[in-house]
Amino acid sequence: MIGGFGVWELIIILLIVLVIFGAKKLPEIGDGIGKAISNFKKASNEPEEIDVTPKDEEKKE
Repeated sequence: MIGGFGVWELIIILLIVLVIFGAKKLPEIGDGIGKAISNFKKASNEPEEIDVTPKDEEKKE
């Protein structure tokens, strides 16, 4: 069981996805999902925005 789904439920879901999108479209969908996940991981690991205001301008104000 994966997340409350048994083997038969996963097979039925995969068959429905195959019927809806077709066999040729599935690799494109998988590639897009993979890129989205990797971009999300990269964005969540990057530090917060860096303040690049020069210190001289801060003192004048």
